[in-house]
Amino acid sequence: MSDDKIPQRPDGVGDSFFHGSAPRVEVEPTPAQPTTHTASPQQDPAMPGAVPPTTETVKHTVVKTKTKKAPVFLASFGGLVVGAVLVIALVMSGAFKITDSDVQATGSTATQNIEIDAEDTTLAEVVAAKAQPSVVSISTTTSEGSGVGSGVVLDTDGNVLTNCHVIEGATELVVSMGGESYEAELVGEDSSSDLAVIRLKDVDSSKLTPIEIGDSDDLSVGEWVMAIGSPFGNEQSVSTGIVSALYRSTALPSTSGTSIYANMIQTDAAINPGNSGGALVNDNGELIGINSIIESYSGSSSGVGFAIPVNYAINIASQIIDGKTPVHPYLGVSLTSVNALSARANNLGATEGALVVAVSDGGPAADAGIQENDIITKIDGEQVTSADGLIIALREHEVGDKVTLTVVRDSKEREVEVTLGSDEALQTDQQDNSQGDASGNSMTEEEFLQYLEELMGRGSSSGFGQGGNLG
Repeated sequence: MSDDKIPQRPDGVGDSFFHGSAPRVEVEPTPAQPTTHTASPQQDPAMPGAVPPTTETVKHTVVKTKTKKAPVFLASFGGLVVGAVLVIALVMSGAFKITDSDVQATGSTATQNIEIDAEDTTLAEVVAAKAQPSVVSISTTTSEGSGVGSGVVLDTDGNVLTNCHVIEGATELVVSMGGESYEAELVGEDSSSDLAVIRLKDVDSSKLTPIEIGDSDDLSVGEWVMAIGSPFGNEQSVSTGIVSALYRSTALPSTSGTSIYANMIQTDAAINPGNSGGALVNDNGELIGINSIIESYSGSSSGVGFAIPVNYAINIASQIIDGKTPVHPYLGVSLTSVNALSARANNLGATEGALVVAVSDGGPAADAGIQENDIITKIDGEQVTSADGLIIALREHEVGDKVTLTVVRDSKEREVEVTLGSDEALQTDQQDNSQGDASGNSMTEEEFLQYLEELMGRGSSSGFGQGGNLG
């Protein structure tokens, strides 16, 4: 386990647990930072060759937290042009309409009716106009204070998808959307996936704009993306970037146990505390990921952020909305990655794959005949190059699915069919251990590491490109 580059959720959980100068990220509410406004100078109509003046009105939203007031910093630019016209409009809330020539405020409503001429607007403007109404700000009150995060509207019933760590321990949930605030209630959560669903109370369905769902399996490195959320409490903020990498995996401890992040989308779109639970969308304005964690030494964006793929997130959300307890495929083994160096040092029969360190009694792997020191090299014919690779492949299946694992044992290759089990019992143990006993004791570091190894039976993780094993 690396001591100096451990990605964390924006709540900074685990800083005291992992040793060394780990990157630090926070999600606590901070004073709102207003946006920067610019103006467009116009030529003097009296000057030769001048064009008729036009007026551009730019709409920005400035958000202030409940606890502190922040100064508004304005920056403008202009040239030394005779008769220059400077027009800046600061609109705090309400709908707007974009026409061929300008942006006009149309009153305070909860939804936005937007007409866009794609030839006169940029890609970012089009995507923001489409997706922003579907992203909300979530304020939480807990016994220890307050917090802020983001969420995505899923349907007209008021269900909002967010991160579990955004609403964890909340006694009160307030959702801000379209200039209005609504109370919300918890529908369900899955701490293992760091996903949760809340539902707005007493909201008119006509004021809800469900986000359009994309396909996270169809992403390519270098693809344009936009992150939308409430960084530092600044609602409806957008940032753009690209897909920096795919298939990133890690596991992070939390107050309720451990969350496994598999198959994550890495992006350099700015993600900061308060963005958690918000949307990562593609150039069609379609949801492709839920922004969840960043890797940073400062606690703010360093251009290395990660989102949970939407295909996986929607699957978990659907289970929660249907009243089910989300479960995950469970193999029942402890794993570590094999590479050429470890294979040579330990005289292993394969130079890459997932080495079985231990097998849980009565688990799916044990029932299928998998043994310690087996090296899993393929799943359903697809190459497995590491423990992470096996986790990602397993998380793409459902409980009860049958998979064929290719294993190397004593330098001989064989195929083993395994029926994936459910991790429901393991989740129960996780919750019990995290709660501790009546005296307030919780898991020790050694107990946590032992538990993490067992948990890795449904996924082991070597972190973000660190090449080692957590624990």
